[in-house]
Amino acid sequence: MIVNFDLNGEPVSVEVEPNMSLVDMLREELGINSVKKGCELGECGACTLLLDGSPVTSCLLLAPQVEGCHVTTLEGLEKNSLMIDLREAFIENGAIQCGFCTPGMLISSYALLRDNLHPSAYQVKKGIEGNICRCTGFTKIIEAVLDAAERITPE
Repeated sequence: MIVNFDLNGEPVSVEVEPNMSLVDMLREELGINSVKKGCELGECGACTLLLDGSPVTSCLLLAPQVEGCHVTTLEGLEKNSLMIDLREAFIENGAIQCGFCTPGMLISSYALLRDNLHPSAYQVKKGIEGNICRCTGFTKIIEAVLDAAERITPE
């Protein structure tokens, strides 16, 4: 079957099997590598992306479910000023170690800061809920998101 949707601001049409997961379609058919294939149960957050603006785990969605939707991955936010601030804060605060969780953490953090420019530490914890990091212990990630919030200048 053919799936038509918007990927990072560009219309795409992809032929997929009806039971193909969204994460598999993005990685295997479209070469999108920021969505990581982790637990495949929606628990780790490594495959997090924005679907019509909301963070979702792409391993729990079938590719045909994005028909007519807007899908945004880390690649699509590369030049976004908020994402640039987030990336810099993650690097400067030591919030990146092995890097496997980083794309999902950045997407979830982006969605949080997009909607709340000045979150509390508790709100950051809730915002990244569903993203597992086994390296940092989360403290550095929370600090990085709060640091990024300080850097943001409304557009």
